[in-house]
Amino acid sequence: MQCERLNRLVRSWYVQVQEETLAPARMVEFMEKHVESCDDCLADPDVAYEVKKITEIVLPPSKMTKPVKSAEVDANKVNSIPEKADKVADDAEVDDDDEVDDDDL
Repeated sequence: MQCERLNRLVRSWYVQVQEETLAPARMVEFMEKHVESCDDCLADPDVAYEVKKITEIVLPPSKMTKPVKSAEVDANKVNSIPEKADKVADDAEVDDDDEVDDDDL
């Protein structure tokens, strides 16, 4: 990283994360906000890669955001609709005859 300020901030934030006085996700948020507003960081072609690597180190795998492909989202939506429709169809197959027959007892 070419930005000395970001280097100092990241070191400071990382110590706070290790001391459990700063949440890892919050550190990542602070890094991203700094990069967006800093001229040195915006001019640095490697800063995005370095922030990504720091994020991988700081955040546990369960907290990492995974980009979802739009095709997967569309497939999930399409697959979930028939399940709901099947549930409604199963509920609709209730006997219309509300009377209790001797055979039911």
